[in-house]
Amino acid sequence: MSPHQMFFTLPMLMTWARIVAFPLLVIVYYLPGLDAVSRNQIAAVMFVLFAATDWLDGFLARRLNQTSAFGAFLDPVADKFLVCASLLILVQLQRVDAMLALIIIGREIAISSLREWMAQIGASRSVAVHMLGKVKTAVQMVAIPFLLYDGALGPIDTRIWGTVLVWAAAVLTLWSMAYYLRKAWPEIRAKSN
Repeated sequence: MSPHQMFFTLPMLMTWARIVAFPLLVIVYYLPGLDAVSRNQIAAVMFVLFAATDWLDGFLARRLNQTSAFGAFLDPVADKFLVCASLLILVQLQRVDAMLALIIIGREIAISSLREWMAQIGASRSVAVHMLGKVKTAVQMVAIPFLLYDGALGPIDTRIWGTVLVWAAAVLTLWSMAYYLRKAWPEIRAKSN
């Protein structure tokens, strides 16, 4: 597959769509003529759809044998844009504490930088994705749409459950960051001497 064709595979188009579409999540809160409940519902549905394409593009890339190094790079970038934009919206709406958002966003920046540096020195396996990071991502991907929705969903009060889950995500964020730093520590020590 040529580099040009690689950019136009179905999985890559889904990843690009996620990057291009995440500002729409922000715009929902600035559209005139929508009441607060409608904004919340639209934003929550959009987040769920964008998050589903994240799973789907990875599945399709593997299934159709269309994986690429660039796709592996771009996919988590799209995820981070989506999560960071959503958290900033939730901070502005006063549904997430700014310090909590800073912990989650700061961890994403720190671990992404660590992974890039470890790849440069040929030690990327030390900071490969671990189950702890996957659990953190899963918890935060449930917390965020709950907090965007901000209402009753059957018997579930999404504000209460979203708040509990986003705090759990913050704890898992710190725990997974400590795990990755501990795994990388021998390389960090060796390169700093």
